[in-house]
Amino acid sequence: MPRTPEQLRRDALQIWQAGVAGVDSAKLVRDALHVEAGMLVVGEEAIPLGRIGRIAVVGAGKAGAGMAEGLLEALGEQIIATKRVSGWLNVPADCAGPLPPLVLHAARPAGVNEPTEEGANGASQILRIVEGLGSDDLCICLISGGASALLPAPVDEISLADKLAVTRHLSAAGATINELNAVRKQLSRIKGGGLARACRAGRLVTLIISDVLGDPLDVIASGPTVTDRGTPIEALAVLERFGAREAGISPAVFAYLRHKPSSTVPPTRLVSNLVIGNNATAVDAAGMAAERLGYSHAMTSAPASEGAAEDVGRHLATLAVSMRNKPGPDCLISGGEPVVKLPPSPQRGVGGRNQQLALAALQALAGNRCEGIAILSGGTDGEDGPTDAAGAFIDAEVFAAAVQQRLDADDYLRRCDAYSFFSAAGGLIKTGPTHTNVGDLRVVVVESAWGVLDVRDGQGGL
Repeated sequence: MPRTPEQLRRDALQIWQAGVAGVDSAKLVRDALHVEAGMLVVGEEAIPLGRIGRIAVVGAGKAGAGMAEGLLEALGEQIIATKRVSGWLNVPADCAGPLPPLVLHAARPAGVNEPTEEGANGASQILRIVEGLGSDDLCICLISGGASALLPAPVDEISLADKLAVTRHLSAAGATINELNAVRKQLSRIKGGGLARACRAGRLVTLIISDVLGDPLDVIASGPTVTDRGTPIEALAVLERFGAREAGISPAVFAYLRHKPSSTVPPTRLVSNLVIGNNATAVDAAGMAAERLGYSHAMTSAPASEGAAEDVGRHLATLAVSMRNKPGPDCLISGGEPVVKLPPSPQRGVGGRNQQLALAALQALAGNRCEGIAILSGGTDGEDGPTDAAGAFIDAEVFAAAVQQRLDADDYLRRCDAYSFFSAAGGLIKTGPTHTNVGDLRVVVVESAWGVLDVRDGQGGL
């Protein structure tokens, strides 16, 4: 039986949701850590519980609440009591709540992915906790996407306002997450290995849910427990490349980077960093769901930044038409993290990179009217830009609604106002916080009259 437009939409959402469920933060932690025969097993490492004094838990990220819940479940009540488990995590306000004996601190408002005074206060509390540990203690750090903004601890030479201005400027200018973090960690007391240097525990174990393509440990959350391989010179180069000086960034930022001293504080003796989930994990889980629904699917997870969201959206639209009209897979699942260059604030609307990507795909499919095609793009964290939507989907129904209301896709794209477009035409995906974050997940499904044949190239493309 041919798949109806309604079924394509339903299937695309179900496949996407399965991908998000595949990186459920509590489950990822439980899978990575457990207690067995007097040992705390973390990944492939076994730590004798008898050698652990107390356990401190710190961290930050959009998945922080779920990771903390999974950790407490994995440790169990007896270990929590005998090892005097306590700790502090910085999370978005809509993820905060009681989780004794841990504190989930509201470090920023929901949907505002920027450093705040509350975040800085929480970061200082985390540093105080790890500085107060002893050589027989274990520190478990839980890190996930969004931790960079949730852990602001600017060096004494600059203010939080200075650092916030840097973050806003680079984000608006289209800097990649790697470029943004290359600057942020050079301006922080906690990023770029700062947390590890401050930690006095005998052992530090960090569990990481990665939202950075390729999983570079020194870039994820700006590497708070990873030796910094970046340099102040590289950070200065990023600022110069994006015209930060001309944009009015504080001279104190440039002066500090030019004269930044080398750290002489040794890190905790034993430090382990373990990635327990990433974008490829979500793509794989989505692929299994597509197979269960009867699709012949191709999958790809980008190994590096993909460039402009508009270009990625148009490319997906081209692939969708090819999939519909030629033999081959009828479902494409892709993961990544494109960027959006924002227009000047007086012209700027509301949206996020997933909504911008979906709108660009809709624009590219205007000649086909999206017939037999559904494309969905969403952030696995449930947040897309400063909006309450995870992303958006397009299909023939959304296209028809846009035509009926005479919505000008070109204008909405130019102003980065995709949220307003999809609010009117339909197509917004709203999930609320998902308590995970591994970047973006996209699903393309088509109704094809052809048989299926895997024609993926070496990169998983079509």
